[in-house]
Amino acid sequence: MNKELLRRLPQIDEVLRLNALRSAADRWGHDLAAAHVRSAIDDLRRDILAGGEPDVSPDAVAQSCVRALERGQRPSLRRVINATGVVLHTNLGRAPLCEEAAQAAADVARRYNTLEYDAAAGRRGSRYSHVDGLLCSLLGCESAMVVNNNAAAVLLVLSTLVRGREAVVSRGELVEIGGSFRVPEIMEMSGGILREVGTTNKTHPQDYVSAIGEQTAAILKVHTSNYRILGFAEEVSAAELVGLAHEHGLPMLYDLGSGALCDPQRTGLGDEPTVLQAMASGADVVCFSGDKLLGGPQAGIIAGKKQYIDQMKKNPLTRALRIDKMTLAALEATLRVYQDSEKPYAHIPILEMLSLPEEVLRGRAEDLCARLKGAGVSCQCVPEGGQVGGGSVPTRLLPTYCAAIDDKRVSAAVLDERLRGRDVPIVGRIAHDRLLLDMRTLLPGDIDELAAAVTEVFAQ
Repeated sequence: MNKELLRRLPQIDEVLRLNALRSAADRWGHDLAAAHVRSAIDDLRRDILAGGEPDVSPDAVAQSCVRALERGQRPSLRRVINATGVVLHTNLGRAPLCEEAAQAAADVARRYNTLEYDAAAGRRGSRYSHVDGLLCSLLGCESAMVVNNNAAAVLLVLSTLVRGREAVVSRGELVEIGGSFRVPEIMEMSGGILREVGTTNKTHPQDYVSAIGEQTAAILKVHTSNYRILGFAEEVSAAELVGLAHEHGLPMLYDLGSGALCDPQRTGLGDEPTVLQAMASGADVVCFSGDKLLGGPQAGIIAGKKQYIDQMKKNPLTRALRIDKMTLAALEATLRVYQDSEKPYAHIPILEMLSLPEEVLRGRAEDLCARLKGAGVSCQCVPEGGQVGGGSVPTRLLPTYCAAIDDKRVSAAVLDERLRGRDVPIVGRIAHDRLLLDMRTLLPGDIDELAAAVTEVFAQ
């Protein structure tokens, strides 16, 4: 034990009087600054008693506390730079909002608003009215409503229309969505009974017909948006199921999942079914996500026949699943972008990313590599394959270009860790001992930050 070091430990007030701590206290509060100083001095005392010889000068303690305060006050939920190449990265917040949607959410967050108020009539209104008309116009449906995500939408649909009875669904469509949520479990929570038909890889129209009985409440189709069964496989189309359902006086419910309103050929999505195609099939109720291929905020959109939507609006579960004012404002603004058929591809970030030509991606990668090489960092522009992500279009790789950093001075793992540790984390992917920074998922200004951050790591 070093008694001299123990005697030299500064007093809390002595550290708090230093300029660095006074500024920190002004910014984050005196009580919080004092608590950090007290904790730092206690840590130093324990270190000394254990045989250590730490720097106990007031300046060293102050600087340590300022760094700890900065780390502690850094928001947990904060912006990142997505250089993974996964466009709808669930862990990174899926779809970034367009400027119109972000501004709309900010506006209603700061002010009182017409969430449930009809200003023209001077009385209480419905929160669904803000998007009902827009959705009906865009989709050609009779009515629509919105809840907080697509799993909630499926839960509400089944709870309203199937509770206590059966919904017939193909075994090949019993999907598991993110976070281990499974269609059978949602069905159980809704109070409905799942009647499985067919096999994993093949289901025929007669399978549905044979399962329909007195307890049947609906036919359910689930788009397998996060996997594909290839080879010896067959499924019944939505239009065929609509015919079967209506022939037996039943509604056909369609869980579309991803919810694309865009042209799949234009965005590289191949044969991904769109919401308009689902509605055109004649499905009575279609539900889909707002934050996947639609490119809006997290929401579950339910569209279809008014008689069924009205029942759902009266379900007590609706209140527990409703979306808040900021989400609703962002969704309304996003949907308004879709009123112009060309505007989404330039204004909705994920659609712009999906539509980027390969030559543009290559140009970005070459530009970043040139900057890094100019700073003495070894890297290469390489062709790669990215993903749509978010449980959407699982079999399609998106051709892309990456800046591959292979400088032996810092390993790929260490470089990755240091970039992720920044105030604005940078998330790439490692392949063949190189850190790949994918150009497809970068937003305006990201390349400048990437170049500066990587240069800084190698300059340390």
